[in-house]
Amino acid sequence: MASEFDLIARYFTRASPQAIMGVGDDAALIAPGNGMELVVSTDMLVEGIHFLPNTNAEKLGWKALAVNVSDLAAMGADPRWATLSLSLPEINQAWLAGFSKGFFECAERFGVDLIGGDTTRGPLNISITIMGEVPHGMALRRNAAQSGDDIWVTGQLGNAALGLAALKGEVPVEGLEACIAALLMPQPRVELGIALRGSAHAAIDISDGLIADLGHILQRSKRGADIRLNDIPRSASVSSMMRKPLGMHCMLAGGDDYELCFTAPKRHDDRIVALRNTLNIPITRIGSINSGNQLRLLDGYGKEVAFDESGYDHFAST
Repeated sequence: MASEFDLIARYFTRASPQAIMGVGDDAALIAPGNGMELVVSTDMLVEGIHFLPNTNAEKLGWKALAVNVSDLAAMGADPRWATLSLSLPEINQAWLAGFSKGFFECAERFGVDLIGGDTTRGPLNISITIMGEVPHGMALRRNAAQSGDDIWVTGQLGNAALGLAALKGEVPVEGLEACIAALLMPQPRVELGIALRGSAHAAIDISDGLIADLGHILQRSKRGADIRLNDIPRSASVSSMMRKPLGMHCMLAGGDDYELCFTAPKRHDDRIVALRNTLNIPITRIGSINSGNQLRLLDGYGKEVAFDESGYDHFAST
């Protein structure tokens, strides 16, 4: 039977040119560049909570790293290094081959070196710590939104939540292949996050739903916001559900989008539009920051719309 160290050597030991020393010693050695700040984030994915049992291993490998990369994108940071800890119920060579393939495809796409981690026996859990760099004083934060800022989001919101509903049998799968792909293989907006340095005041990635994550910006910045529901970008699939509670849930509170939500002063509108064109990323203005203390959802006539959900919470959600 393969040992823990055999598994690490076969599936997770790669060259790590951005590190002084990577996998293979008691600890990794890294050296951030001169004038740079180290940005560190950790996420855990638990089977049955963050992903369904029997999720494709290769796609899970991609997503496990991608959701961490997305945290760095929201900070305007360049991803550099990651550690990976796996709790495995058994040694499944086919699963490990698929998972590591997807993981390293994501790592190569975003320039991440795997520099260490741990493996143990237990329920399937995946824990990743990611590190990146940002020039001194240039990190995007949640607490810097200003009254008068426009609120922007990337991509389309609600696809991942609708894809999850399809996989759980709550809606027919037919026609929702793109939504399922959005759930299983999110695309972190790293290039945009880096480009927003010096333009955006505040930013966050949408992991728990627009309402919850924008709410974090508002809470930390001590501001309010008005959101125009009709301006929130959504796919035809999500739009087709808007007459049902599921549609509003997916768009506003479903989570797993891993799109960026950011605020920026109006003087940067032209630059943001230019970024939309040069990076070929959908970026949509959906509202504005104000000096109040509430998040208001407005219909096409400017009338406030009630919405009772607040987004995903690990201990409040079932």
